[in-house]
Amino acid sequence: MTESISKGIIPIYKPSGMTSHDVIDKLRRQTGERRIGHAGTLDPLASGVLVVGIGREATRRLAEYQQQEKEYHAIIRLGATSTTDDAEGEITPQSVTQPPTQQEIERILPQFVGTIQQAPPQHSAVHYHGKRAHERARAGERMNLGTRTVTIKSISITGYRYPELAISVVCESGVYIRSLARDIGAALGTGGYIAALQRTRVGEFTCVGCQRID
Repeated sequence: MTESISKGIIPIYKPSGMTSHDVIDKLRRQTGERRIGHAGTLDPLASGVLVVGIGREATRRLAEYQQQEKEYHAIIRLGATSTTDDAEGEITPQSVTQPPTQQEIERILPQFVGTIQQAPPQHSAVHYHGKRAHERARAGERMNLGTRTVTIKSISITGYRYPELAISVVCESGVYIRSLARDIGAALGTGGYIAALQRTRVGEFTCVGCQRID
């Protein structure tokens, strides 16, 4: 970990395999500061920009960064579904007679752009009857989490070779990219889940300007 981390708002590059809380724990050990928080959790599978506030004044400002525009690069694996909507869940292959063409994918993407209704993943931090949804899901419970109004500003295809579809997404706060992958797969009739995910931007912060941790 770099030795120059001090108090303030700092973009950290979270590597895949760590939780956002793991990053906070490392920073507390590094800086000796207990007042540390982050603006927007990244799943363990995901990598990329994690905006961190270190110190009392910085943590008070995190809410404004939570609401800023975000950009993601995602790889969706078609032809299967996942209990967690990503590669860490139980994978169930789907029967696909004819893989969709890129033109067919481009035709369905506009239905996911704009202000839409989106259901959170079963394995998410949403509260459901007093417990986190992921706690109930791990116990085998299926829940009706309802839908939430979210805004996706753009989705563009950056690569496609079945079964892997690479997309770039620009969105506002509150969007689940895992849900987007699931819903794109459902619309194509193939199933789909997140195979890899990187948050490349939060507001003005990009991966290029991030501090790295070990």
